[in-house]
Amino acid sequence: MIFLENQTARLRGIYMLRPLKKLTHRLGQAYVQAVTRSEFLAQTGTRRANERPIEYRYVFQSVSQNCPRTILDVGTGLSALPSLMHTCGPVVTAIDNIRDYWPTGMVNRHFHIKDEDASRSISGMYDMITCISVLEHVKSCDDAVRCMLSALNPGGHLVVTFPYNESQYIPNVYALAGAGYGKDLPYVAQVYSRREMDRWFAGVTIVNQEYWRVWSGEFWTFGDALRPPVQTTKEEVHQLMCATVRR
Repeated sequence: MIFLENQTARLRGIYMLRPLKKLTHRLGQAYVQAVTRSEFLAQTGTRRANERPIEYRYVFQSVSQNCPRTILDVGTGLSALPSLMHTCGPVVTAIDNIRDYWPTGMVNRHFHIKDEDASRSISGMYDMITCISVLEHVKSCDDAVRCMLSALNPGGHLVVTFPYNESQYIPNVYALAGAGYGKDLPYVAQVYSRREMDRWFAGVTIVNQEYWRVWSGEFWTFGDALRPPVQTTKEEVHQLMCATVRR
């Protein structure tokens, strides 16, 4: 008898909450629609062409070639990349160092982001890890690469993109005279070189790498953004590296 009374009370509570739940969903949907409409109307078409088409094409090519069941995206920020990868079938996890790099907090409306610092530790094991235009902002980059490789299942793949120069490492390209932007940003943008790649990926296999020239000048942010960017070789001028390594 007591059991039936408890069940009845629980069901009554559920039925009473349904209208509130529906109202909450409607208000949330209305808010999201208002925000997305505002952003749609605010588009000006004056933003510079950037490297995301190159990087996202490279990511989805890697996904289609390697068919991972699980993917970790490191340093997602506000991007929709984890959501897009999830539509391709894999189980996707996304992390970002929210407490240190987003002092006022960060909410990604496309996907749930876990607050983890990839340069310290990564929870879980994955078939693929993506780190897209993030590593250049991580001062402890060696630790981040080590943690990402350690979180790969045997035979898993790490997909990374970052500013690159085959022969010269630059601690912060934003600080150089001639940099097109970035002087006022609170984080650095490192330009990595072959020396860093050799150090990071000793003991694993680099299965693919692409060199891209996305600026008319010698280094990242120097000169004008190219429309369209040009895929090059290591002997030619380039500023962007896309690479896949296998554990």
